[in-house]
Amino acid sequence: MVLVLRNEEMEGLITMDETIAAMEGAFIEHGRKIAVNRPRQRIYLPREDKDTYYMFNVLPGSVPACGTTGLRIDSFNIRFVEKDGKTRHECPGDFAGLVFLFDIATCQLKAILHDHFLSIMRVGATTGVATKYMAREDARVVGIFGSGEQAKTALMAVCAVRPIERVKVFSTSPEKRAEFSMRMAQALKTEVVPVESPREVVRGSDIVITATNAHEPVFDGDWIEEGTHVVTMLGSDYFIRSKEIDERTVMRSGLIVVNLKEQILQDRQPELYHPLQRGELKWEDIFELGELVTRQVSGRTNTREITLFNNNVGMGIQFAAIGALVLEKARQREVGTELPDDLFTTVKGDAVYAP
Repeated sequence: MVLVLRNEEMEGLITMDETIAAMEGAFIEHGRKIAVNRPRQRIYLPREDKDTYYMFNVLPGSVPACGTTGLRIDSFNIRFVEKDGKTRHECPGDFAGLVFLFDIATCQLKAILHDHFLSIMRVGATTGVATKYMAREDARVVGIFGSGEQAKTALMAVCAVRPIERVKVFSTSPEKRAEFSMRMAQALKTEVVPVESPREVVRGSDIVITATNAHEPVFDGDWIEEGTHVVTMLGSDYFIRSKEIDERTVMRSGLIVVNLKEQILQDRQPELYHPLQRGELKWEDIFELGELVTRQVSGRTNTREITLFNNNVGMGIQFAAIGALVLEKARQREVGTELPDDLFTTVKGDAVYAP
């Protein structure tokens, strides 16, 4: 039977610790060239409203250790808006986002999963994996830009891998950052406070995280103090030319790690692509998370080094891994809706198909 799971049915099935372990396992497989991933592909089409576009998003990947291939697809509208004099993007109206989970051994479809809960968890958990290998062991203070769901899971993950004692939050809405701070303080059982300016977020922070939908840098790279670990997670593409950090941040970083290097070139992701094109940054000075977790590259070399993790793209291997984890938990708890296998099997039995 094929199991269908809605977002609300998956909430509570998995913990952040479990998700971090699943992401680390997937990237270990990727670093060893066992897991197979293909770069994210997107299609944009203009709508009647000149600032609105239809977008179709595809991410495939296979993780043999999980026995699964994952295919994420999204179909939705994206709109560009001006807020506080800056361009941002939002997704109005209905949104179809699904993960198809296939069994590598049988070739059968195992599950169809809503992708929203899975996506915010895997992004946060991937940040947690990178932080585990890149942040100073004595990191205690986090500064974060953003007060949405990605900010929430990023904090959950960082607090799972480091004994964080204080979090400073800034977003463009004073009400949202105050509410977010109160909610996260209760959830994390640590001090979480709203601050009034970007400068306050960076000052004295051991870890600085950007979790926004901004199209321009949210802080000055010269503000970063020695020993800081910086995380940015806005996966821009050839159409959405977004960057949360400036090139000064990039150039001050002694270790730069991304999810997938190929995506930088394919989508011309401006945070790293532009300094690469000008020769200010070398291709061989950028490493993939899979290389880091398999020790093909050293992590932080000293306590003064500034490190940068650019959580630059979603990957099919992430959805294959988290999908397998969720499916196992859902089967144990008997949640979800089951559909007959034969609805999704196009060639059956001993039939041989020659494409």
